[in-house]
Amino acid sequence: MHVLVTGASSGFGALTVRALGARGHTVYAGMRDIGERNAAAAAALGDEPGDLRAVELDVTDQDSVAAAIGGLEHLDAIVHNAGHMVLGPAEAFVPEQWHELYDVNVVGAQRVNRAALPRLRAQGGGLLVWVGSSSTRGGCPPFLAPYFAAKAAMDALAVSYAAELIRFGIDTTIVVPGAFTSGTNHFAHAGAPADTDRAADYDERYGTFMQELAPRLARLTPEDADAGAVAEKIARVIDLPAGKRPFRTHVDPTRDGSEVVSAVADRIRVEFFRRAGIDDLLTPHAAL
Repeated sequence: MHVLVTGASSGFGALTVRALGARGHTVYAGMRDIGERNAAAAAALGDEPGDLRAVELDVTDQDSVAAAIGGLEHLDAIVHNAGHMVLGPAEAFVPEQWHELYDVNVVGAQRVNRAALPRLRAQGGGLLVWVGSSSTRGGCPPFLAPYFAAKAAMDALAVSYAAELIRFGIDTTIVVPGAFTSGTNHFAHAGAPADTDRAADYDERYGTFMQELAPRLARLTPEDADAGAVAEKIARVIDLPAGKRPFRTHVDPTRDGSEVVSAVADRIRVEFFRRAGIDDLLTPHAAL
């Protein structure tokens, strides 16, 4: 298959590109600024097995998205992985920062879909893989609110797209990683609130809580937890035949409860669709 992975310069995206390449797929590694900022990441693809191709792709720029999608020789699947994490009090993030985060984590996926879906619909099939987060329904620790809110919006978008694309033969899978505190640099590269005065007000009451959050989560994680397991799960899902893929699959070593809540939510959705007489819009594995 020919697979586009967004946000492929690091983290789950980079790991997924390599996992898919090792399985024989042609992989388009979408990343920003492959000529400078991510030049090393793009060049490193040549040292990996498989047909891995760096593609200039900024999901926040419609022209960049259109050029990237238009330049692909073939496309079977998209892995919506591009995202950014922030850490700090919700109040201290100015509205413009919320806009920027949603632009990357939610609207970016919509730009890619609008560019790619006419192509997938015309060929009568394809696959969208959405990389979500257990935070949307699991333990949900504080001081990550903008990221969690954006991931919840992305999950809702994926659920709606699943029903709207099924009659075109396009599969949907949501892969839900837990809190991997190593192997992705999410916490190391997390953004900070712009309103430092408001953030300082919270520091007076919470002290070093935010600095301790990643280590606290790490203590919940088994020592053998490997972020590469998320990439392997994505690769295995892509390798499954059309119509046989799970609607939602979790990779959560911390066991924060997201899988339990998601199972209930997805079952309720299935029952509602049946009551409404629209269950033909459900994927074959719409609930666990």
